[in-house]
Amino acid sequence: MASIRMQEMLEQKADALVGKVVKMALAGNIGALRLCLDRLAPTRKNEPLFCEMPPLQKAGDAVAAIAGVASAAAAGDVTADEAAKLAKVISLYVNTLEAHNFEDRLARLERADLKRVGRVRDDAPIDNIAEG
Repeated sequence: MASIRMQEMLEQKADALVGKVVKMALAGNIGALRLCLDRLAPTRKNEPLFCEMPPLQKAGDAVAAIAGVASAAAAGDVTADEAAKLAKVISLYVNTLEAHNFEDRLARLERADLKRVGRVRDDAPIDNIAEG
């Protein structure tokens, strides 16, 4: 409850407080100047990361990519946090690739099974198999 009252009081005096901080900053108060500049141009937390990585075309390519990320982290070219984020992106890519490959394999198996029983032509779209 006290924090709500404090927030209300600050909101009522916001214009005066901002004016005072700006005046102090213009007078050379480093703390006030820092506060103003932090509000005008806050530090970016998610800077783009430029890192060379081998192309990812199959799940096995992730091994070299993760090795490269680990090497970059060990060399200090990227932070441990950045390396972890890159590793997560690689992992998500591999998971997506594996799901896509699974769908393709399943569709081929279904097509082969239906061909075996004579229910589908070689050129029939997979979407029509379930209807057929």
